[in-house]
Amino acid sequence: MKVQLLAYTPDPEKIVAAAAKLCYAHCSVDELLDGLDEEKSRSFVEKLAKMGHESPTEHVSFTFAIEGVSRSLLAQITRHRIASYSVQSQRYVRLENFEYVLPPEIEKNEAAKAAYLEMMQKEAESYEKIAALLKEDHKKALMAQGLDEKAAARKAEKMAIEDARFVLPNACDTKMIVTMNARSLHNFFAHRCCNRAQWEIRALAEEMLRLVYPIAPALFAKAGPSCVQKGVCPEGAMTCGRFAEVRDHYAALKEMLVQGNG
Repeated sequence: MKVQLLAYTPDPEKIVAAAAKLCYAHCSVDELLDGLDEEKSRSFVEKLAKMGHESPTEHVSFTFAIEGVSRSLLAQITRHRIASYSVQSQRYVRLENFEYVLPPEIEKNEAAKAAYLEMMQKEAESYEKIAALLKEDHKKALMAQGLDEKAAARKAEKMAIEDARFVLPNACDTKMIVTMNARSLHNFFAHRCCNRAQWEIRALAEEMLRLVYPIAPALFAKAGPSCVQKGVCPEGAMTCGRFAEVRDHYAALKEMLVQGNG
């Protein structure tokens, strides 16, 4: 997994503070911004967090490049609907000898790992075989319609992989660019930093938190699973029962990031 923070709203805490203050201000926006230095902005953002006033945080956004994750993760992350996604297409990109994610629990079990690697190899071979067979049929049909051989082969390739991709597994790796505003990120962290979240998306969520926290520590001061954000676990009987441990983990992580050791 590789995660990069590509871009974000400049001075995010200042923008959030200004958006919140504007609701009750008689002065102009320029005057409002002039009166907000870094310290005042962070102080006001902290005040907003204590009040539970979240809507101003929607005015700042963060854009991530995410690579080396599974299509299984893609199915999970796109359930967070207030976000923008651009994903590598299996319809237009031929995946010869595709990369895939190997779950840690499978990697630890030698027999399971051997079976898994064998299946990935078979999936890759099936994909190539089906794509080749379909391409040949499409090419013949297109040439019969009047296309020259080169043009027919190029178009047939795209038509073939459109259907051949159906044999690709959830493990198949993908890459995407994702943009979320700060409020959506808090929601994402609440669900996906939780111990009950699936291991891959939990690792992604924590890496995204590592990237945004040093930029806006007041804005993400309470970021983490729900038990960190709200102080209580919402999982009821399904709780992991490790609230103190989770809280200490995220407190230590944020301290480390502030010190520049993350």
